[in-house]
Amino acid sequence: MRFFNRVILQTPESVELEFTLAGIGNRALALLIDYVALYATIIAFWIIWAFFASQLIDLLRNLLGNTDYLELWLLAIALLINFFIYVGYFVFFEVIWQGQTPGKRWAKIRVIRDDGRRIGIQQATLRSLLRPVDDILFIGAFLIILNQREKRLGDLVAGTIVVQEEFQVAAANFPISESAKQFAQKLPEMANLSQLLPDDFATIREYLRRRHAMSPTAKSELSSQLTRQIRSIIDSPPLPSSVTADVFLEAVYLAYQQQSAFGNG
Repeated sequence: MRFFNRVILQTPESVELEFTLAGIGNRALALLIDYVALYATIIAFWIIWAFFASQLIDLLRNLLGNTDYLELWLLAIALLINFFIYVGYFVFFEVIWQGQTPGKRWAKIRVIRDDGRRIGIQQATLRSLLRPVDDILFIGAFLIILNQREKRLGDLVAGTIVVQEEFQVAAANFPISESAKQFAQKLPEMANLSQLLPDDFATIREYLRRRHAMSPTAKSELSSQLTRQIRSIIDSPPLPSSVTADVFLEAVYLAYQQQSAFGNG
């Protein structure tokens, strides 16, 4: 297996995005960090639960006498909560942090869907529920090594892929209007550009690069669709009447590019 295996994904807008797969080393490091945090949480839960259960049992023993049934119920409830903590840890972080857990953020890798989009609660839940199966006899590790896209069982079922968090901002090779340049200065104050992922930016860039080769109808439909999606992602307020879809996308491209360059500097 190559150390830096690359994959090309195609978005619903027919834009090709190229990523470097995370690799088993980065994924193992991320999982180790996550398991340390997860099991520390689980141990803390059992300590707190043991104290709570002992106090409750002592109280009810004085009132009812026999508490054997209560001990079994408390154990069953604790095991159920333990299961929800185990599954919920990965689901919570991968949904809230757009495909990353604390371990993945440390290892600079991210889970995305097979079409390059961010994962949702359905994909995160499927991956988390199948994680114990992947951990049995290192089934997941063998699948990652043997699979061309380095997918474990959870990735195969959920339709996800784990890639490296890499992104380089390149200079625009297409014209940016003056209106977009002016609007780009205001955009960071109006919207949350940090919600944009590299694949979102790449989709905008590919549209802006190829728009002049599109038919007017296709160009209008795609720019409107992208504008709706990006506005939803960055929580943008209604656009002024003078700002067209193309001007908005140019401004987002420019503002995100400047923000990334500033952050890397």
